[in-house]
Amino acid sequence: MEDMIEALQIYFSRANAWTPLWVTLKTGIAATFITFFTGLFAAARVMRLPSGKKAVADSILTLPIVLPPTVVGFVLLLLFSRNRLLGKTLNLAFGVVIPGTWAACVIAAVVISFPLMYRNTRAAFEQMDVTMIYAARTLGLSEWEIFWKISVPNALPGIASGTVLAFARAIGEYGATSMFAGNILGKTSTISQQIAVQMGNDNGLIAGFWSILIVAISVCVVFLMNRFSGRMNFPGRWG
Repeated sequence: MEDMIEALQIYFSRANAWTPLWVTLKTGIAATFITFFTGLFAAARVMRLPSGKKAVADSILTLPIVLPPTVVGFVLLLLFSRNRLLGKTLNLAFGVVIPGTWAACVIAAVVISFPLMYRNTRAAFEQMDVTMIYAARTLGLSEWEIFWKISVPNALPGIASGTVLAFARAIGEYGATSMFAGNILGKTSTISQQIAVQMGNDNGLIAGFWSILIVAISVCVVFLMNRFSGRMNFPGRWG
């Protein structure tokens, strides 16, 4: 045990040793913030589509969750490459290069975690009592007011669970991030990448430490959100 503690102390005394934790947390927070609003509005928008268009939109928006993450990363790399239209435009117009940067970590995490937020939010909206929306319209409320004052509060437990799942997926992302952002210590290297690197270096002790840490973070987030959700009591609460 003393040898293990000493080995951990030596490893984490190095420069940039703790940066995978900070990169992971700030990536997860930024990605969840973006995913929260995009998933919320995408779910609300898709629900208003005719059944045929709804099926197509739902398939497209859910696709990242069924594709291998490395495929998602490869597609992102192609889209944002300086040799492609989008990446070339960003580079020439703004001097921005996305691949290999922290922004690439966030984009990869957003794309991978988005379907979880979208699916949970849409399911919550679909289980609402639509008569409340009809009643709000007869009272003269705008669609914007109905969305924020009626739809969102009544779907909040589902929205909260989607947010938690999106965050947990974002901090655990590996495949797409590795393809799109690379593994640069202190810049784009996340905990998941460090686990793979340490196992590749036959350093199971450090890989195990990072694994325990990411599990602990995920458990704490889910526990806190479950406690928060359990205290919510809305008229239209489902589940």
